Amino acid sequence: MRAVTAQAITEAVAKLCKEACYYVTPDMYAAFKKAEETEVSPLGKHILGRIIENADIAKREDMPICQDTGMTVVFVEIGQEVKIEGGYIEDAINAGVAKGYTEGYLRKSVVGEPLFNRANTKDNTPAVIHTRIVPGDKLKLKVCPKGFGSENKSVLKMLVPADGLEGVKKVFLEAVKLAGPNACPPMVIGVGIGGTMEKAAILAKKAAVRSVDSYNEHPDYAQLEKDLLEMACSTGVGPQGLGGINTAVKVNIEWYPTHIAGLPVAVNINCHAARHADVTL
Repeated sequence: MRAVTAQAITEAVAKLCKEACYYVTPDMYAAFKKAEETEVSPLGKHILGRIIENADIAKREDMPICQDTGMTVVFVEIGQEVKIEGGYIEDAINAGVAKGYTEGYLRKSVVGEPLFNRANTKDNTPAVIHTRIVPGDKLKLKVCPKGFGSENKSVLKMLVPADGLEGVKKVFLEAVKLAGPNACPPMVIGVGIGGTMEKAAILAKKAAVRSVDSYNEHPDYAQLEKDLLEMACSTGVGPQGLGGINTAVKVNIEWYPTHIAGLPVAVNINCHAARHADVTL
């Protein structure tokens, strides 16, 4: 049994919140550069240049890439041989979010109750936490601040098996067109297929923060990732919705077994910042 302290988790989460909001990941930065080189629209090319410039300034000055520093989503993988000491893990994570957003001068965007009062919690807590028990003695944290310009354009559809591949493509294309300029393209788009209603949504969220250099291990889904990216870019939405061929830089798919009567599909859209940072304790 290996011990990890609640304080270590808090400090790690605080650091990851700042890193995710300040720095574009290397794979995304390379994707911006490639998009700028390939973009046929002069205005789109200019916009991509400004996106790259913004990323450079944010990194140099240690300031947020975007004013919307999101609601913090945290994926946690806890090895079954790990023991958390000194506090409850979710309390430790939320303490880290509060510390990171306060010390990092990140915008606090969370309201404590969603419908009637909607009072700001003033420290961006609570986070949305997804926890999975895995083999081993390590604890992995992935912090993904999610802005709502893109989150609001996400889609969940409960298809039936008869809808098949064409049904999945239809849901995807409608989501991309609905998002249009509001999700700050070029986007990273996560697609979750299978499981149940809530499983498909979580799969899509995980896919949306997967590296743009990665592909699904299943060859059919890897090919579908490429096909869907081509479909997204063929819409002509382009960078910031002002036209061009780079509406998205990557589509990632995660899938799970499902019921014989079901074909759940979720599309989670990420803006061009596609913020995430992770650490293993």
